[in-house]
This record gives sequence, C-alpha cells and structure tokens, in this order.
Amino acid sequence: MGQVLTIAEMKKKFQSEWLLICEPDTDSSLEVVKGKVAFHSKDRDEVYRAADRIKPKKFATLYTGEIAKDAAVVL
Repeated sequence: MGQVLTIAEMKKKFQSEWLLICEPDTDSSLEVVKGKVAFHSKDRDEVYRAADRIKPKKFATLYTGEIAKDAAVVL
C-alpha cells in the first residue's frame, strides 16, 4: 500500500478509475476524506476481487470518473 492521499489527490492521480481505499478517514457524514489506495482499475469487478484477496479490515471503494447521465445508480 502507498501513502495516504486526499480524495482530490486520488481523483487527479487515478482519473476515471475504481479505487480500493484501505484505512479510509471519513468526515461526520461518513464521506471518505483520505486514505491509502491499495488497488485501482478501470474495471470495478477487479477492485472487488482485490478486496477479497487483500481482506482489509476497513475499506471503501470509489469511482473517480463521471457517471453517465443515463446510468441508474442504486445506493
């Protein structure tokens, strides 16, 4: 795992990629503020497989690109 990066640094370094963020720091709304990028890929499923291999105790996933306007997002 690398150094701790802010969300802005992650978005700049890993444009339009899915990130596996280990040891994330969150704000009061549980939004990720910073953390260590353990894995990144253009393919979301690869990130989930990496999480299964690494088995981090605390992690978050983040997509750094734009979500298409016609895409459905389920939270």
